[in-house]
Amino acid sequence: MGLKQLFSAKDMTLGAPWKRISEFAVPMLLGNMAQQLYNTADSVVVGHYIGDNALAAVGSASPILNLLLALFVGLSTGAGIAVSQNFGAKDREQLSVSIGNCITLTAITTLVIMLIGPLVTRPLLELLDTPASIIDWCTNYLRIFFIGCGGFFFYNMLSGILRGMGDSFSALGYLLLATVLNIGLDVLFVAKFNMGVPGVSLATVIAQFISALFCLNKLMHMRDVFDLNLSTLKLRAACAKRIITIGLPSAITQGVMSVAMLVVQSLTNSLGETVIACSVIIMRVDGFAMMPNMSFGQAMSVYTGQNVGAGKTERIKEGLKQGGAMAVGFATFITIILLFFGHHLFAIFTETEALIDLAVRMMRILAFGYICMAVTQVLGGIMRGAGDTMTPMWISMITTILMRIPIAYGLAYLTRCPEYPNGMPHALYCSLLICWVTGAVLSSIAYSRGNWKKKMADSIAHLNADNE
Repeated sequence: MGLKQLFSAKDMTLGAPWKRISEFAVPMLLGNMAQQLYNTADSVVVGHYIGDNALAAVGSASPILNLLLALFVGLSTGAGIAVSQNFGAKDREQLSVSIGNCITLTAITTLVIMLIGPLVTRPLLELLDTPASIIDWCTNYLRIFFIGCGGFFFYNMLSGILRGMGDSFSALGYLLLATVLNIGLDVLFVAKFNMGVPGVSLATVIAQFISALFCLNKLMHMRDVFDLNLSTLKLRAACAKRIITIGLPSAITQGVMSVAMLVVQSLTNSLGETVIACSVIIMRVDGFAMMPNMSFGQAMSVYTGQNVGAGKTERIKEGLKQGGAMAVGFATFITIILLFFGHHLFAIFTETEALIDLAVRMMRILAFGYICMAVTQVLGGIMRGAGDTMTPMWISMITTILMRIPIAYGLAYLTRCPEYPNGMPHALYCSLLICWVTGAVLSSIAYSRGNWKKKMADSIAHLNADNE
């Protein structure tokens, strides 16, 4: 494969499924890992140059970020599915309109979040009982991020469009460049300029803006695939409605998960700063450990979407066998790494031995869950690519709202002791493991029942109607 072909749109409706999926998933995995480096770099820098309280501050900000960004995540999911289906159908006009409307919707969303985000930051942190020792740091960190959220939104949307057309290498290259810049600015702003926690937030905003510019430049040079002009940028009710309709269940899913994280974060905060810092470390490592699952889930979504668009639905089952085997294999490897080398991974974030030991014990509880999440992500990716975003939404709501929150608080209540008067930290991670296992079981049942096939038929009918 030549260099030009490597960084171009790819047709996933031809060739061996495992090859097409791996060609997409591997750069997607590297890109997701680079994306995770944004937050991880923040944590490593503040943990080493400022201290454990600053580390806790950055971690406490994450659930609020996830809550307020949930709408956009859903929007980008709907965009990626629409783009992949139109690309698979070889429908240039509808592909152009979809991409143009995605960009316009992103601009509107950015303006809304820039206005709302800074206003609700402090009240939300107070509502969550964020410790007084870190609340000012959390507030400044979040406000800077929201004011500069355009880079984050546009990078994720534009890179999602590229991936919907099978080009995961371009987004990877731009993100790697921006990640290196982010790490350099983190160290410069914190270690050199003594800007503290706000410095890492500013570094992230700048790096994300640059990666978005690179993605936009790439799309502007893909005129052989689609058209981008004022006509395609103009919102069209049918197209915008389709993107939002497909993406809304994902937005609700992300919102529900974020609300659950906020409620659990309140429990985490009540357990003290050491447990908060431990949670930050584990979630940063978890971010990397979950990347193969997320990457294969996204790959299966694009693979399914393109083949639905092309009417080659018979390739989906074979894609599941081959893609699923790769995903489970990666997850098993990650689990082994976490079990045997977790101590060394956590030592990157802090030199406090007691904190490292606590993180190791908690991660041992979670480790098996990554294999279960591989199953959930692959099956969920197929259902979303076929147009069924509702089923994964309901599964997420069941596991996060009906299970995670009551189980976490129930276990915390039952494990109260003199050292942990509000409950032991094990409650946080045992509840998460139970939810991951349940999610895999429910996803398997939902896939077998086949409601997603009805949604797939609806998607094919819609695409055929556009071509008439």
